[in-house]
Order: sequence, then C-alpha cells, then structure tokens
Amino acid sequence: MPHTPRPRFGIMTAPMQVTYDDIVRVWREADAIAQIEHAWLFDHLMPIVGDPRGPIFEGWTLLAALAAQTRRLRLGLLVTSNRFRPPAMLAKIATTVDVVSGGRLDFGIGVGSRPNPPEARREYPAHGLPFQDTGHAVESLAEACTLIRRLWTEPEPFDFHGTHHHLTGAYGSPKPVQRPHPPILVGGRASATLRVAAEHADLWNIPGGDIADVVRRSALLDRYCTEIGRDPATLTRSIHLPVSYDRPGRTRAAIAEAVDAGFGHVVLGLPAPYPAGVAQWVTDEVIKPSA
Repeated sequence: MPHTPRPRFGIMTAPMQVTYDDIVRVWREADAIAQIEHAWLFDHLMPIVGDPRGPIFEGWTLLAALAAQTRRLRLGLLVTSNRFRPPAMLAKIATTVDVVSGGRLDFGIGVGSRPNPPEARREYPAHGLPFQDTGHAVESLAEACTLIRRLWTEPEPFDFHGTHHHLTGAYGSPKPVQRPHPPILVGGRASATLRVAAEHADLWNIPGGDIADVVRRSALLDRYCTEIGRDPATLTRSIHLPVSYDRPGRTRAAIAEAVDAGFGHVVLGLPAPYPAGVAQWVTDEVIKPSA
C-alpha cells in the first residue's frame, strides 16, 4: 500500500478510573487544537484495567455529552460492542449523537469483547447480557451493519428477517445529519471481522503493537476487498497507538512505522491520569514531529 503523506491524528480517552470533569477538560482542550482532528471513547461497562470496582462511564451517553461540549472534533467509540445493544436501538442512539454533534459522528462498531481477558468477559453476566460464540457474533455484526445503514437511509418502513435479527416495520426518524450516513468504522483483527470490514466499512481500525502483524492483516483486508470487487484504496486504514508520556520518542517511532504501512488515520491513546495540558503536550511532542 502506498505511503500516506498526511496522517489524520486523534486521541482516545478510556472513560474508566477517571472523572467526567477529567475527560471534559481534555476534550475541550483538544477541540481548540487544529492538529487533533478526532477524539474517541471506548465501550465497556466495567473497568478492564485497574481497580475492578472503579468508576467507568457508559460510552454512548458520555459521547453525547461530549458532543454537546465540543464544536469541531469528529468523535466516536473505538469501538462500540455489537453484543451490548440491539442494532435498531444502536442506530437510534448513533443518530442522536450525530444530530447533537451537528454531523461529526464516526460510527465505530465491532464484534465486542473476546472471552479474554476476564476483566472484559465479566461485564456480560454482570449486566444480564448473553455472550455468543464467535461465529454467531461475527454474523450478527454483519447483519447489524446492514440494518443500521438501512435505518439511516431508507425512506420507508421495512421488515428484516435475518439469521440473528428480526425487525418488523423498522424505520429511522430523524435521519443522521451526515449524508448518506455517518462513516462506518469496523474495528478488529480477526479474519472473519476483516471480511465484514471489506463489505461494510469506510474505515478499519486495528490496535497497534506488532507492526508486522498489522501489515499482514491490512494485506488480508486488501484481498477480501478485491474478492468482492471493491478497490482497497477506498477503505481508510486506522490504527490505535498508546502514548508514552515518559518516552514520546517510542510513540513517534510507532507512528512512523504505521504511516509507512499505509495507516493514515492515527488514534493516540492517552493513559490516565491526564497531565495538565495533555492535549497540547501530545500535539507538540508527538503529532507535530510526526506530521
């Protein structure tokens, strides 16, 4: 894949082990910095790091609040769990956030947490949610992407009877601000999820780390796109990279590798607690040197 000359940078603030005021402070600061183009939360119901009884906020509710607190940033969840909410309800929630934000939503969706680590797995029985096997979950994700897009775009009510989802008289109103609909980002690295991304996504996100594996997954996505007659260049490659406050050079090196591999959409994970002025710091120490 060709080198991407100008990456688009964003931040991710996991809404756990922090206060609402902590996250609002960081997002408001980022909203005023042009080099930060997008901002993200994640979608968990119980902490997956740190004190298992510590605070964590529901992602979509918090995202709507942050949409009202910002004016410029594109925003989303990296990524929402398709296991948590029925797709028609999720489409309605996402539409509401797109309206509140004035058309700034990037709709991130994925299969949902894997059985491991246990910290992620426990949130399902704790909330009375089923945890389906992987094959079921991937098929459900594909159907959800189809349903959500139809609810966002179709002018008349419709019925849908799939393998995992059944709707009668489904209809979405209002429609999202963005036309034809908010960009869809599918997150994940498993081959089955990559097939869903090839068919449905405008952006594909993968956690960074092993860049060789990231490159292999991106090449596999290219293949799946080609098999269904899609130009792989029409699917933006996105990567999530953790920020080191102590060693920003490591983060800059990881960004350089990712950009050279064709990843033009970079999400920088900010660990909590957030230092004062962290959005400006990450801009000066990481984004500007990497741009």
